[in-house]
Amino acid sequence: MNWPVIKAVLLLLTSNIFMTFAWYGHLKDLKSKPWFIAALISWGIAFFEYIFQVPANRIGSASLTLPQLKIIQEVITLTVFVPFVVFYMKESLKWDYLWAGLCMCGAVYFIFRK
Repeated sequence: MNWPVIKAVLLLLTSNIFMTFAWYGHLKDLKSKPWFIAALISWGIAFFEYIFQVPANRIGSASLTLPQLKIIQEVITLTVFVPFVVFYMKESLKWDYLWAGLCMCGAVYFIFRK
């Protein structure tokens, strides 16, 4: 097992949970508030995103190329975003999420092939 990659993935997963709530959670919970209130709260949440994102990238860059690290981050983003949309935002699951996921699998294949 490549522990630096596993650590980076776990940190990226945590970072993306915070990121998703910072970027999109206000669309559900703060719609009645002025935009600057939503922005301030989102920035507060995003602080925790960076607490996990920065070490994830530093740890991951020891074993992965920058493009590999970015594609992993994008796959994690989609992995976090779809449950967020379905369970938190209460939007319906769409086939397009599956197709997007398959496209991301293709991106992973091409960025990691030798």
